[in-house]
Amino acid sequence: MLTDLLHSPIGAAVHTAAALQHNTGNQATGGIWRVAGPGGDAVLKHLTPNGTGGEHWKASADPRHWNSWQREYLAYTTGFAAAYGAEAGIGAPALLAAGERPDGSRELWLEAVDGVHGRDWTVPMLADFAHRLGIVQALQRDKPEQPWQSRRFLRQYAGRRDFPAIPWDHPAAAAHWPKDTREGLRLIWERRDDLFHIAEHLPQTSCHLDVWPMNLVRRGEQPVLLDWSFTGRGAIGEDLANLIADTFFDGLQPVERLAETEAALTDAYLAGLAEAGIRDEPATRKAVAATGAAKYCWLAPAMLTGLAAGRPIASADYDTAAEDAAVLDRRRPIFDMLVRWAHTALDR
Repeated sequence: MLTDLLHSPIGAAVHTAAALQHNTGNQATGGIWRVAGPGGDAVLKHLTPNGTGGEHWKASADPRHWNSWQREYLAYTTGFAAAYGAEAGIGAPALLAAGERPDGSRELWLEAVDGVHGRDWTVPMLADFAHRLGIVQALQRDKPEQPWQSRRFLRQYAGRRDFPAIPWDHPAAAAHWPKDTREGLRLIWERRDDLFHIAEHLPQTSCHLDVWPMNLVRRGEQPVLLDWSFTGRGAIGEDLANLIADTFFDGLQPVERLAETEAALTDAYLAGLAEAGIRDEPATRKAVAATGAAKYCWLAPAMLTGLAAGRPIASADYDTAAEDAAVLDRRRPIFDMLVRWAHTALDR
């Protein structure tokens, strides 16, 4: 952890500090800790342009870049995060303190939110959040864009990687993914530019762009949304698609609940949109399909390339099942959903 806390709202003497689970590959994140001091508990997030991490997670100084390292600092210090979901009862951690360090990096001190973590939410709890999110995103549709928000996130994030020789028929994958699944995943990869184009021409709103259980806590009856690093303009339905798929990809919830979750969350989101004035259900369902397929276009190619190279295919930071066979088996129904979504989006 940082040894010289310059902006601490809980006193300089640290009683305890525990590192919090996060994407350690992101070069924009120097670390996240829950810290206890004389003034109580807080979460410290160190934001930096020069952190360690992977080649595909480079930090950027461009305020429109998908991984702009200062974006979360601005989301909190401008009041955006606190105001975003207020009209539908979605909260964000309170900003306690923030400031620059001598090397130009930032300290961001946030309220330590306690409650039921998103990993442990029931389907009705997830649906309640989706309903609120629908209300928020209908209301956000016509609000002004912030100069530091990301643009064309899907194309930048999902389109930044290339896999020149994808082994679509790798024996390990073929043992768990039938031919129709693999052909559908190949279609998603080969038509990714079409999916990005569709997403960019759908009705747009202000999105969080990293909605998944690891970024959700329920405090009493209020859902609280964490980690505003990617927030920007995106399609209506884009955050919902991310939540549905990412609830299951890393084993945070049993994949047997996928169909129930997809149906319940989609219906709840549509109801929220309708309450706030957006009632075009067919267009919204197509938006969920297009953005969901586009967001994960790279994942199957990355897994297959990893298998061919003998690398583990589970998520290093989050996955609860590290064995390749278990990951392949668990992700198959999620990939089948993405293939169905791609067919919907591409009118196949």
